[in-house]
Amino acid sequence: MKFLIGVAIAAAAVFLLYRATLAGAGVTCEACVRFEGREACKSAAGPDRLAAERAAVMTACALVSGGVTDTIACQGIPPVSLRCSER
Repeated sequence: MKFLIGVAIAAAAVFLLYRATLAGAGVTCEACVRFEGREACKSAAGPDRLAAERAAVMTACALVSGGVTDTIACQGIPPVSLRCSER
């Protein structure tokens, strides 16, 4: 019986964490960037399209750039592809 209560509490905690994480995420975007011959695609969510786009580009640029200067340069280049959807 204690095991079932523990499982129920753990499941409830995971559900609440999931809801809290996605509560402000109304838009999800996937951005593909190309920088200095390297390419990466990443998804991100945000409360609006602009925030989701920026987060996706920043995340993808982090994978293909080295250092702050390259990251800023990468983020200044339009993405190769960008797809967004509302939740």
